[in-house]
Amino acid sequence: MIEVVLIKVGMADLNIAENGALLRTTGLGSCVGLTLYDTQLKLAGMAHIMLPTSEIAREGQLNIAKYADTAVPELIERLKNKGSVVSRLVAKMAGGAQMFAFAGGSDTMRIGPRNVEATKLALTQFGIPLIAEDTGGNYGRTVELDSQTGIFNIRSVQFGVKEI
Repeated sequence: MIEVVLIKVGMADLNIAENGALLRTTGLGSCVGLTLYDTQLKLAGMAHIMLPTSEIAREGQLNIAKYADTAVPELIERLKNKGSVVSRLVAKMAGGAQMFAFAGGSDTMRIGPRNVEATKLALTQFGIPLIAEDTGGNYGRTVELDSQTGIFNIRSVQFGVKEI
């Protein structure tokens, strides 16, 4: 029996995996779970993005994994350091839910949709195609990417397991 290595990606965190290891992040509400995959090298990356832009950063030491505009380039850089080429990368993502209803519809409260938009913009800037997504709604998700196959599993209480 081959033991599968599980690499957990926390909130505002990112990591890469190879050799059949699985990347998993839990608790995606308004956050976006972005994955990048190199089909040739079977190399995978995942970021748990909390906020759309680092321009709003208040912390002293910037956590680059926390924001879409800084997490995407960092994830690409880590994959490139392992031999990946940007032109081979494909993206899949999930999350970006609107977890609560707010009166007035202020844009600052639309964190989920803004996270999705910012992540898509960052991917576009690098020319990386988004080949599948499961975003929006008002429910949480747990996601897992298999570095061997590139299969992205999305689990939610409401809808069970979805594979994209």
